[in-house]
Amino acid sequence: MSTAVMSVRVPGEIKTRLDALSERTGRSGAFYIRRALEEYLEDLEDVYAADEAHKAWEAEGFPTRSWDEMKADLGL
Repeated sequence: MSTAVMSVRVPGEIKTRLDALSERTGRSGAFYIRRALEEYLEDLEDVYAADEAHKAWEAEGFPTRSWDEMKADLGL
C-alpha cells in the first residue's frame, strides 16, 4: 500500500484526546486518524452519491415526495 503524508490542523482538545487514546491503547495517532478518515469518507461518499442519484431522478422528471408526505401516505 502506498502512503502519502498529510498535514492537518486540529483544535488542541482533539489532539489531547487523540494522544490520550493512543497512550491508553498503544496505537499511534496516525492509526486512529486513518480509521476515522476511512469510515467518515465512506459515509460522505454515500451521501453525495445518493444526492446525485436523487438529482438525476428529478432531472428525468420522476416525481418525488417529502418525508412528511410519505409518512402521511403511510398513515404514520
